[in-house]
Amino acid sequence: MKKTNSLIALVLGMVLIHSCQKDTKFLITETSVGPLTKSTLVKEVQSTFAQDSVVGDTAQINLGISPKKIDVFEKGGNHLLMLTANSDSIPTIQNIRIMDPRYVTEKGVGLKSTFKDIQAKYDIKKIVTTLNSIVIFPKGSDVYFTIDKEELPENLRFSTSDIEAVQIPDDAKIKYLMLGWE
Repeated sequence: MKKTNSLIALVLGMVLIHSCQKDTKFLITETSVGPLTKSTLVKEVQSTFAQDSVVGDTAQINLGISPKKIDVFEKGGNHLLMLTANSDSIPTIQNIRIMDPRYVTEKGVGLKSTFKDIQAKYDIKKIVTTLNSIVIFPKGSDVYFTIDKEELPENLRFSTSDIEAVQIPDDAKIKYLMLGWE
C-alpha cells in the first residue's frame, strides 16, 4: 500500500510540476526568443523553426551562404520574427524584431503594451529621438522598444531635440519590440 501511495504521489508531483512550467514558445528572455537562443547559428534557424516557415534569400541559401535577413512565419501565415544575422565567420542572430504580439518579455511587456507598462517593469537607461520615432533602452537589457512619434503630443512629433520620459503619454503604444545580441 505504501508503494502505491508513493507512486501516486510521484505521478501527481510530476503532473503538477509539468503543468506549472511556463510555456516558453512566445517568451522573450535576455538569452532567448521562444526556441531561438543567443547561440543559435543561422544555419540552425530552419531546424529550430521546423514547424514554421523560414524565409531568407533563397539564392544565398542555395549557395550555402547564410542570408543576412530571415523572416519566420507560422504555418498559418502569421509573421512571427524578423531576424538579422551578424557577419561573423560562423554567423548567429544579431537582431530580432518581434512581429507577433503573443511574444512577451519575462516582465510581461509585448507589442500590445504601452509606455506605462514599460515604465512599470523596467528602469529606463536612455531614450533616443529619431526622425519618426523614439527608441527606449531599458537598463541591463538587450530588449528595446520603439514608439512612433504619432503617439506623442503634437508639439513633440516634429521635434528633433531629446524627448524625456515625462513627455511620453502613458498610453503611447509600442510600434516595434526588438532584441539586439552582441
